[in-house]
Amino acid sequence: MTAVRRAARALLTGLLVPGLLLAAPVLSAAGPAFGAPAADRPLVETDRGAVRGRAQDGYRTFEGIPYAAPPVGALRWRPPEPAARWTGVRDAGAPGARCVQLPAIGPGGPSGSEDCLFLNVTAPDGNPAGARRPVMVWFHGGGFVNGAGDLYRPYRLAATGGAVVVTVNYRLGVFGLFGHPALGGAPDATLLDQQAALRWVRANAARFGGDPGRVTVFGESAGGLSVCAHLTSPASAGLFHRAIVQSGSCSTTMPPRALLPGLGAYEPFVPQPRTVEAGAAAAARLGCGRSEPADELECLRGLDAGSLATPELMQRFSLVSYGNALLPAEPRRALREGRFHRVPVIQGATRDEMRLFLGQTLAVYPVPDEQAYRARLYASFGESAPRIEAAYPASAHPTPALALAAVLTDVSFVCPALRDGRALGRHVPAYLYRFDDRDAPNYAGLPQIPGFPYGAAHGFELPYLFDAPVVLTGPQRALADRMADYWVRFARTGNPNGPGAPRWTASAPSSALSLAPGPGGIRPVDAGAEHHCALWESLSGAGGKAES
Repeated sequence: MTAVRRAARALLTGLLVPGLLLAAPVLSAAGPAFGAPAADRPLVETDRGAVRGRAQDGYRTFEGIPYAAPPVGALRWRPPEPAARWTGVRDAGAPGARCVQLPAIGPGGPSGSEDCLFLNVTAPDGNPAGARRPVMVWFHGGGFVNGAGDLYRPYRLAATGGAVVVTVNYRLGVFGLFGHPALGGAPDATLLDQQAALRWVRANAARFGGDPGRVTVFGESAGGLSVCAHLTSPASAGLFHRAIVQSGSCSTTMPPRALLPGLGAYEPFVPQPRTVEAGAAAAARLGCGRSEPADELECLRGLDAGSLATPELMQRFSLVSYGNALLPAEPRRALREGRFHRVPVIQGATRDEMRLFLGQTLAVYPVPDEQAYRARLYASFGESAPRIEAAYPASAHPTPALALAAVLTDVSFVCPALRDGRALGRHVPAYLYRFDDRDAPNYAGLPQIPGFPYGAAHGFELPYLFDAPVVLTGPQRALADRMADYWVRFARTGNPNGPGAPRWTASAPSSALSLAPGPGGIRPVDAGAEHHCALWESLSGAGGKAES
């Protein structure tokens, strides 16, 4: 097997999924201790039964709460059913099982369980003057093939910010985004799970001190794509009141051959017939080919989870389908046409998104010099390559590889986020940001590459919002506090601005708020100009024409 083929296989097994997955970040920190005395075990009565959580200094946690019935057996690929009621008190002192997934990094078989539809609640202590707190519901990243809600510890947002934060597990890969004729299409069970979690929040938020009338959905990477989908899904109407999209806008894309020569273009949203056709083909390969689609589906439901959780199937069914009841239209088109829920939105990207992805393939598909850089541009953009090279000359960057990373960041993430921001801003307040700390800690523990710093790469803003086992400098801690304040203030009021903080301008065409540490680090920037977005618009009108 050649080095390039080995790298392609690594991409498909979880090192990163084409286009969007970083391995699900390890952001969990030490949680409440087990064996705590009864005084440290707060009790809440949910609509399905009582749960007993854990008390910490300034906040309470309730983990592993089922929000839907286990989607197993005959319920595999069906919309989530209500969770069964229970008698007595359910222990909510530890997370529930994670959904079936492959290792985020490296070899290994599947882990997790199909019985995984659990959520976790982190709530501040007390209620000031009986007021209800804003609720923030987090959809994790992981390319729709791995990750879990319990990886994200929102203590800063809860204990300091004063929000009730809910983190959610949802079905992944072939278990969440499969399609088949006997299913009537591709039902997007992943999104249906998230909607079920939001209905649980609506029914139970007040019991944890939250306000069911002030629910913010937020997510990063695949979680950001999820938020985008809910913004444009008619079935999500009334389930949330604000939205935060981090590094996963409706228009996120990636040109072909951007990372490896054998990879095609990445589009996270695909027409439903494509998924259904892939599902029928998968059934045949799995030995479930039958003359009747219903018989095929029964056979597939009889397979064990390990037979389905292969790298090929998990990656093949990691794209969200549109053209169904849940997503009638492609989300980016729905945004352009004004067909989305009228809620305020924060949306943004990191300054160096693609350095994370590109860095993982340089060892086998390097960009050692200007000639190699030019060849990569032609491979992805064809006849448009000279115009792109003129805007991004290798000489303007420390290395040709960093020049390519800048190109891919702009076409794949930053300019699509700005484009969607303009579409949103025609109807609702839309606040755009760019995370700019190029000294952010490498929280994922990725190997350092000489001459290729990760900078403000994809996902590197997460330790500034969630507690993580990394060391932040004093200025970085101040930035983290400011970001958490912006996020929670937005969840509370629909506007992130507050006294004593640099102000955001809503719905400015190409302006974003730079989020960086130190004096003057938080300031407006003309992101459209800095990232050559006019060039990408001129090439295709939809983010840069890539060769197929």
